Amino acid sequence: VQLQASGGGMVQAGGSLRLSCAASGRNFGNFVMGWFRQAPGKEREFVAAIRATIKSTHYADSVNGRFTISRDNAKGTVDLQMNSLKPEDAAVYICAARRRTGTNFYSYTHTTDYDVWGPGTLVTVSS
Repeated sequence: VQLQASGGGMVQAGGSLRLSCAASGRNFGNFVMGWFRQAPGKEREFVAAIRATIKSTHYADSVNGRFTISRDNAKGTVDLQMNSLKPEDAAVYICAARRRTGTNFYSYTHTTDYDVWGPGTLVTVSS
């Protein structure tokens, strides 16, 4: 599977952006999908994840209530709706896929939990 994120850009604080990640390849509907972000000089951090079929979601505390992750398995896409953006949300946003099975979805918040990564899309938030 290959991943390609899009939708990044510049927005004022308080504004919204919608990111999309398109997956090519087979079995997308079986993978847990996640969004991570990485700001300059900082480690890559978890943002949100969504289960494969029942579509349960999980968010980092810093974005909970502002961001929404969703997926369309028929189209092979996973989106991240970002509202009430803050300057500290500025980063390169990267989508990731977890192809292996597991039992604790809510623990999949580390980069090592995912094995396929896209190139990322830049989000800039001006104050």
